[in-house]
Amino acid sequence: MGELSYQNILDEEITTLNLDLAKKDAIDVLKWAYHQYQDDIVYACSFGIEGIVLIDLISKVKNDASIVFLDTGLHFKQTYELIEKVKTKYPKLNIQLIKPEVTVTEQNELYGNELWKSAPDQCCKIRKLKPLETELNKYQAWISGLRREQSVTRANVQFVNKDKRFQSIKVCPLIHWTSEEIWLYVKLHKLPYNDLHDQGYPSIGCENCTLPVAEGEDSRKGRWANTTKTECGLHQ
Repeated sequence: MGELSYQNILDEEITTLNLDLAKKDAIDVLKWAYHQYQDDIVYACSFGIEGIVLIDLISKVKNDASIVFLDTGLHFKQTYELIEKVKTKYPKLNIQLIKPEVTVTEQNELYGNELWKSAPDQCCKIRKLKPLETELNKYQAWISGLRREQSVTRANVQFVNKDKRFQSIKVCPLIHWTSEEIWLYVKLHKLPYNDLHDQGYPSIGCENCTLPVAEGEDSRKGRWANTTKTECGLHQ
Protein backbone atom coordinates (compact mmCIF):
# COMPACT_ATOMS: atom_id res chain seq x y z
CA MET A 1 0.00 0.00 0.00
CA GLY A 2 3.03 2.29 0.11
CA GLU A 3 3.33 2.70 -3.64
CA LEU A 4 1.41 5.98 -3.53
CA SER A 5 3.61 7.67 -0.96
CA TYR A 6 4.79 11.25 -1.44
CA GLN A 7 8.34 10.05 -2.09
CA ASN A 8 7.57 7.89 -5.11
CA ILE A 9 4.30 9.00 -6.67
CA LEU A 10 4.71 10.90 -9.94
CA ASP A 11 2.84 14.09 -10.83
CA GLU A 12 1.33 12.24 -13.80
CA GLU A 13 -0.06 9.61 -11.44
CA ILE A 14 -1.70 12.34 -9.35
CA THR A 15 -3.27 13.76 -12.51
CA THR A 16 -4.54 10.33 -13.58
CA LEU A 17 -5.94 9.64 -10.11
CA ASN A 18 -7.88 12.90 -10.10
CA LEU A 19 -9.23 12.21 -13.58
CA ASP A 20 -10.39 8.78 -12.41
CA LEU A 21 -12.06 10.30 -9.35
CA ALA A 22 -13.45 13.34 -11.16
CA LYS A 23 -17.03 12.08 -11.32
CA LYS A 24 -16.97 10.40 -7.92
CA ASP A 25 -18.56 11.80 -4.79
CA ALA A 26 -17.01 12.34 -1.36
CA ILE A 27 -17.83 8.88 -0.03
CA ASP A 28 -16.20 7.26 -3.07
CA VAL A 29 -13.05 9.33 -2.56
CA LEU A 30 -12.94 8.23 1.08
CA LYS A 31 -13.45 4.59 0.07
CA TRP A 32 -10.54 4.90 -2.35
CA ALA A 33 -8.36 6.55 0.30
CA TYR A 34 -8.99 3.95 2.99
CA HIS A 35 -8.66 1.08 0.52
CA GLN A 36 -5.34 2.50 -0.62
CA TYR A 37 -3.87 3.48 2.75
CA GLN A 38 -5.90 1.47 5.30
CA ASP A 39 -4.49 2.50 8.71
CA ASP A 40 -1.77 4.62 7.12
CA ILE A 41 -3.99 7.70 6.73
CA VAL A 42 -5.24 10.18 9.31
CA TYR A 43 -7.89 12.90 9.26
CA ALA A 44 -6.63 16.22 10.70
CA CYS A 45 -9.90 17.76 11.86
CA SER A 46 -10.56 21.28 13.11
CA PHE A 47 -14.12 20.35 14.12
CA GLY A 48 -15.56 23.11 11.97
CA ILE A 49 -18.77 22.44 10.08
CA GLU A 50 -16.95 20.65 7.22
CA GLY A 51 -15.23 18.50 9.81
CA ILE A 52 -18.55 17.33 11.18
CA VAL A 53 -19.66 16.20 7.72
CA LEU A 54 -16.35 14.44 7.06
CA ILE A 55 -16.40 12.66 10.41
CA ASP A 56 -19.86 11.30 9.65
CA LEU A 57 -18.82 10.18 6.16
CA ILE A 58 -15.59 8.63 7.46
CA SER A 59 -17.52 6.71 10.11
CA LYS A 60 -19.53 5.05 7.34
CA VAL A 61 -16.35 3.95 5.52
CA LYS A 62 -14.03 3.11 8.43
CA ASN A 63 -15.63 3.41 11.86
CA ASP A 64 -12.31 3.06 13.71
CA ALA A 65 -10.44 5.65 11.64
CA SER A 66 -7.76 7.85 13.22
CA ILE A 67 -8.67 11.51 13.69
CA VAL A 68 -6.44 14.18 15.20
CA PHE A 69 -7.28 17.65 16.49
CA LEU A 70 -4.55 20.25 16.96
CA ASP A 71 -5.20 21.33 20.53
CA THR A 72 -3.43 24.67 20.68
CA GLY A 73 -4.72 25.32 24.19
CA LEU A 74 -6.39 28.46 22.82
CA HIS A 75 -9.65 27.12 21.39
CA PHE A 76 -13.16 28.19 22.33
CA LYS A 77 -14.82 26.17 25.08
CA GLN A 78 -17.58 25.38 22.57
CA THR A 79 -15.03 23.58 20.40
CA TYR A 80 -13.92 21.35 23.25
CA GLU A 81 -17.57 20.67 24.16
CA LEU A 82 -18.27 19.65 20.56
CA ILE A 83 -15.35 17.21 20.54
CA GLU A 84 -16.82 15.43 23.55
CA LYS A 85 -20.21 15.19 21.83
CA VAL A 86 -18.57 13.71 18.73
CA LYS A 87 -16.64 11.18 20.81
CA THR A 88 -19.93 10.06 22.36
CA LYS A 89 -21.70 9.81 18.99
CA TYR A 90 -18.87 7.89 17.30
CA PRO A 91 -17.30 5.82 20.10
CA LYS A 92 -15.22 3.61 17.78
CA LEU A 93 -13.38 6.48 16.08
CA ASN A 94 -9.85 7.03 17.39
CA ILE A 95 -9.99 10.77 18.16
CA GLN A 96 -6.83 12.24 19.66
CA LEU A 97 -6.01 15.78 20.77
CA ILE A 98 -2.46 16.68 19.76
CA LYS A 99 -0.72 19.33 21.86
CA PRO A 100 2.33 21.52 21.10
CA GLU A 101 5.65 20.90 22.84
CA VAL A 102 5.21 24.04 24.94
CA THR A 103 2.18 25.21 26.91
CA VAL A 104 0.72 28.68 26.39
CA THR A 105 2.35 29.77 29.65
CA GLU A 106 5.75 28.49 28.51
CA GLN A 107 5.29 30.20 25.15
CA ASN A 108 4.55 33.48 26.93
CA GLU A 109 7.76 33.11 28.95
CA LEU A 110 9.83 32.34 25.84
CA TYR A 111 8.39 34.82 23.35
CA GLY A 112 6.33 37.31 25.36
CA ASN A 113 2.62 37.47 26.03
CA GLU A 114 0.09 37.17 23.21
CA LEU A 115 2.47 35.98 20.51
CA TRP A 116 -0.58 35.58 18.25
CA LYS A 117 -0.72 39.41 18.10
CA SER A 118 2.96 40.24 17.70
CA ALA A 119 3.94 37.29 15.48
CA PRO A 120 0.90 35.25 14.41
CA ASP A 121 2.87 33.14 11.92
CA GLN A 122 5.30 32.08 14.63
CA CYS A 123 2.43 31.28 16.99
CA CYS A 124 0.78 29.08 14.35
CA LYS A 125 4.09 27.38 13.65
CA ILE A 126 4.60 26.49 17.30
CA ARG A 127 1.04 25.53 18.16
CA LYS A 128 -0.20 24.00 14.88
CA LEU A 129 2.38 23.40 12.15
CA LYS A 130 5.06 21.62 14.18
CA PRO A 131 2.60 19.34 16.04
CA LEU A 132 0.89 18.37 12.78
CA GLU A 133 4.25 17.79 11.08
CA THR A 134 5.22 15.40 13.87
CA GLU A 135 1.90 13.59 13.63
CA LEU A 136 1.84 13.29 9.84
CA ASN A 137 5.29 11.73 9.88
CA LYS A 138 3.54 8.62 11.23
CA TYR A 139 1.32 8.27 8.13
CA GLN A 140 1.57 8.11 4.34
CA ALA A 141 -1.44 10.35 3.77
CA TRP A 142 -3.89 12.68 5.47
CA ILE A 143 -7.43 13.89 4.92
CA SER A 144 -8.51 17.53 4.91
CA GLY A 145 -11.90 19.24 4.71
CA LEU A 146 -10.83 21.91 2.20
CA ARG A 147 -13.52 23.15 -0.19
CA ARG A 148 -12.82 25.15 -3.35
CA GLU A 149 -15.59 27.61 -2.51
CA GLN A 150 -13.94 28.67 0.76
CA SER A 151 -11.33 31.05 -0.64
CA VAL A 152 -9.24 31.91 -3.69
CA THR A 153 -6.26 30.13 -2.12
CA ARG A 154 -8.26 26.89 -2.14
CA ALA A 155 -9.93 27.26 -5.54
CA ASN A 156 -7.63 24.78 -7.30
CA VAL A 157 -7.36 22.05 -4.68
CA GLN A 158 -7.85 18.51 -6.06
CA PHE A 159 -9.21 15.31 -4.53
CA VAL A 160 -5.66 13.95 -4.28
CA ASN A 161 -2.74 16.34 -3.79
CA LYS A 162 1.02 16.17 -3.28
CA ASP A 163 1.51 18.14 -0.08
CA LYS A 164 4.97 19.69 -0.27
CA ARG A 165 4.66 21.34 3.14
CA PHE A 166 4.28 18.03 4.97
CA GLN A 167 5.83 15.70 2.36
CA SER A 168 2.59 13.73 2.32
CA ILE A 169 -0.41 12.87 0.17
CA LYS A 170 -3.39 15.07 1.05
CA VAL A 171 -6.89 13.82 0.24
CA CYS A 172 -9.72 16.40 0.10
CA PRO A 173 -13.11 14.68 -0.44
CA LEU A 174 -15.28 17.83 -0.08
CA ILE A 175 -13.74 20.05 -2.77
CA HIS A 176 -16.98 20.41 -4.75
CA TRP A 177 -19.37 20.85 -1.82
CA THR A 178 -20.99 24.25 -1.30
CA SER A 179 -21.71 25.76 2.10
CA GLU A 180 -25.40 25.13 1.51
CA GLU A 181 -24.75 21.44 0.83
CA ILE A 182 -22.62 21.14 3.97
CA TRP A 183 -25.37 22.59 6.14
CA LEU A 184 -28.08 20.56 4.43
CA TYR A 185 -26.18 17.37 5.25
CA VAL A 186 -25.69 18.41 8.88
CA LYS A 187 -29.37 19.27 9.35
CA LEU A 188 -30.60 16.21 7.46
CA HIS A 189 -28.55 13.84 9.60
CA LYS A 190 -29.07 15.83 12.81
CA LEU A 191 -25.34 16.07 13.47
CA PRO A 192 -23.86 17.99 16.42
CA TYR A 193 -21.95 21.15 15.51
CA ASN A 194 -20.25 24.11 17.14
CA ASP A 195 -22.81 26.55 18.57
CA LEU A 196 -20.62 29.46 17.42
CA HIS A 197 -21.70 28.79 13.84
CA ASP A 198 -25.11 30.18 14.83
CA GLN A 199 -23.47 33.32 16.24
CA GLY A 200 -21.76 34.58 13.08
CA TYR A 201 -18.67 32.37 13.08
CA PRO A 202 -18.57 30.46 9.75
CA SER A 203 -14.89 29.54 10.27
CA ILE A 204 -13.65 28.80 13.78
CA GLY A 205 -10.05 28.67 14.95
CA CYS A 206 -8.33 29.77 18.15
CA GLU A 207 -10.40 32.08 20.35
CA ASN A 208 -7.82 34.87 20.30
CA CYS A 209 -7.66 35.01 16.50
CA THR A 210 -11.28 34.45 15.45
CA LEU A 211 -14.04 37.05 15.14
CA PRO A 212 -17.61 36.78 13.82
CA VAL A 213 -18.33 38.07 10.32
CA ALA A 214 -21.36 39.84 8.90
CA GLU A 215 -23.79 37.87 6.77
CA GLY A 216 -22.62 37.68 3.17
CA GLU A 217 -18.97 38.41 3.95
CA ASP A 218 -16.11 36.05 3.11
CA SER A 219 -16.44 33.05 5.43
CA ARG A 220 -12.77 33.34 6.46
CA LYS A 221 -12.73 37.10 7.06
CA GLY A 222 -12.97 36.54 10.80
CA ARG A 223 -9.76 34.50 10.91
CA TRP A 224 -6.73 36.59 11.92
CA ALA A 225 -8.90 39.69 11.58
CA ASN A 226 -7.13 43.02 11.05
CA THR A 227 -4.02 41.29 9.67
CA THR A 228 -2.93 40.23 6.18
CA LYS A 229 -2.78 36.61 7.34
CA THR A 230 -5.37 34.32 5.70
CA GLU A 231 -4.04 30.81 6.44
CA CYS A 232 -2.29 29.22 9.40
CA GLY A 233 0.11 27.54 7.00
CA LEU A 234 -1.29 24.02 7.05
CA HIS A 235 -2.48 24.32 3.46
CA GLN A 236 0.26 26.39 1.84
